[in-house]
Amino acid sequence: MTDGRFANRQQAGRLLAEELRKMMLTEPVILALPRGGVPLGYEVAKALKAPLDIIMVRKIGAPGHEEYGIGAVVDGASPQIVIDHDIARMVGAKDAYIQREVETQLAEIERRRAIYRTEPPVPLAGRSVVIVDDGIATGGTVRAALQALTRSGAAQIILAVPVAPASTLRDLAAMCDQTVCLMTPEPFYAVGAHYAEFGQTKDAEVVELLSAAKAWAEPKEN
Repeated sequence: MTDGRFANRQQAGRLLAEELRKMMLTEPVILALPRGGVPLGYEVAKALKAPLDIIMVRKIGAPGHEEYGIGAVVDGASPQIVIDHDIARMVGAKDAYIQREVETQLAEIERRRAIYRTEPPVPLAGRSVVIVDDGIATGGTVRAALQALTRSGAAQIILAVPVAPASTLRDLAAMCDQTVCLMTPEPFYAVGAHYAEFGQTKDAEVVELLSAAKAWAEPKEN
């Protein structure tokens, strides 16, 4: 790190991995939030010799106001649907509308998985699940993912990020078993402000890293 900033996502991932290696993790699996979380997730998965997968969260918007979220669909071996029913009733989102939106977002998740050429989602039951992103600002996406993963049967759920506001991290800590965060600067500003290099992660890089991670995650043939 230089001037209190991470050099890039790869360095931040290696520093996260150092902390996670100190923990007693049961058959860990790394779930990275695309796209920016994948370079970090790759470094963590490589250090732990763990499977690397992505976890995609798609917002379900209010009727006529798609930017106003009433819930989310989170992918996985068993996709989870998280709905705030009080808000849904307030904005007039009927069951039929929610079902249509769920189907639409599941289709979009499948489309993106096809782009990234991923394998079927890794089963999580009985395993240590580590969610990795390049940083957290408001935490909305991570919150939906954590809420959905409580139903996954995971042995433990760990949230691992290089940087986040202390207040957001405290809120999210109640939704998982442990948090690993390297910096909680105040004032926070934005995630990218805490990296010297913070270019956009391209789809091609996501595909390359997910493919490379298979080298240690797949069992060797005799």
